Amino acid sequence: NILWVIAVLSMLVGNIVALKQNNLKRMFAFSAIAHTGYLLVGIIAAPNSEFGYGPLVLYLISYVAMTLGTFGVLTMISGKGDTRLNLQDLAGLSKRHPWLAITMGVFMFSMAGIPPTAGFVSKYYLFYSAIQAGEIWLVVLSVLCSVISVYYYLRVLVFIYMKDSPESQAGTHWIPAYGAMAIAMMVAITLQIGIAPSRLLELSKWVTQIH
Repeated sequence: NILWVIAVLSMLVGNIVALKQNNLKRMFAFSAIAHTGYLLVGIIAAPNSEFGYGPLVLYLISYVAMTLGTFGVLTMISGKGDTRLNLQDLAGLSKRHPWLAITMGVFMFSMAGIPPTAGFVSKYYLFYSAIQAGEIWLVVLSVLCSVISVYYYLRVLVFIYMKDSPESQAGTHWIPAYGAMAIAMMVAITLQIGIAPSRLLELSKWVTQIH
């Protein structure tokens, strides 16, 4: 019961507070609280689900990949002292750095749980395992919280693709090759899990059963 309450509060508070943020780092920090709530759903459901802790591990791997990718993009576009990390600073990114804009789109769709991404698949298995465990109301609340998150994740893409770039950020700047490779790797993992999750899910289930 304690985990149930903590999971719901984490999802509600994390998503609602993130909804009001304009600073990207703060927004993703509060959304991390919400994702912790989703992970707790997996912990609650695992003992009474056929998948065990497999969906929990799958969600954790997915979240790590899309979070590393997201913060990789933010690192590439930020200024000295972590400046230029507000929503308004993303305006016109699709014209200044089309490739970074596309990768950010992949990560935002995944964070929001939109197919065909790791975020969608991992949430699906997580919620399905919770249904198997009889936690219907927990799943309903989790889905409602996910709907809230869609707004602020897609709002990022609105600024990237539908807002004009501020004059202070006109033009482009150099992106290190190692940074681009790391981001590309996270995109590949995010899409790979979203398209073909079954092997990783089975592996996660097998590993957790061993330990």
